[in-house]
Amino acid sequence: MLEVWLYALISVLIVSLVSLIGIFTLFLNSKKLEKILIYFVAFSAGALFAGAFLHLLPEIIEEAGFSLKIPIFILLGLVIFFIIEKVIFWHHCHVAPKKHVHSFAIMNLVGDAFHNFLDGLIIAASYIVSIPLGIITTFAVILHEIPQEIGDFGILLHGGFSKRKALLMNFVTALAAVIGAVIALLLSGVVEGIETFLVPIAIGGFIYIAGSDLIPELNKEPKIWNAILQLIAFIAGILVMALLLVFE
Repeated sequence: MLEVWLYALISVLIVSLVSLIGIFTLFLNSKKLEKILIYFVAFSAGALFAGAFLHLLPEIIEEAGFSLKIPIFILLGLVIFFIIEKVIFWHHCHVAPKKHVHSFAIMNLVGDAFHNFLDGLIIAASYIVSIPLGIITTFAVILHEIPQEIGDFGILLHGGFSKRKALLMNFVTALAAVIGAVIALLLSGVVEGIETFLVPIAIGGFIYIAGSDLIPELNKEPKIWNAILQLIAFIAGILVMALLLVFE
């Protein structure tokens, strides 16, 4: 169990450090950043789908069998992430950023902290199942976090934060992943088989993020060549996660 704790905590710390990726965006102008970011989005969408269907789902079925509770908890994961977006991020659509900039940025920080907390739960639950699954799940989360954290950094700058404070606040909210991991690991010693519902919820979360948040962004691209490049990046994300099956 000590090994699980060690791997899980190191993993969530690495995920938290991804929040500092905004440092590298300071050297890019907004147009270049936007062009690069969309291919990260496509890659991470493929990686999240593959992580859910090629790694998490087979592992939990092997661990607990395919009973009705597996799809029920997957659907619960979809519902949880749907609620997060509707309740926490409602401010994004209903308040004009230019009129309530500071409030908009704060709402983004709150939402990001809760999302990172769930990431910590997901990573720890995966390590409880097996060390290789935990590593692969961490990799999938990092791939998703890179474009998200770049976007969050931009939102905070737009919301009136200085570059230094935006980086600091992004990192502070990212540390919520550590809290999520610690809670999952502590509960694993009290609640028997905690991974049998946390992992399916994670599957639902991966599917929701990829299908609801990332794919719609890709569908906004009208140019055929750019769409083809996005498709290549999407398939590359799937293939990378498929190749990781070798290490399980």
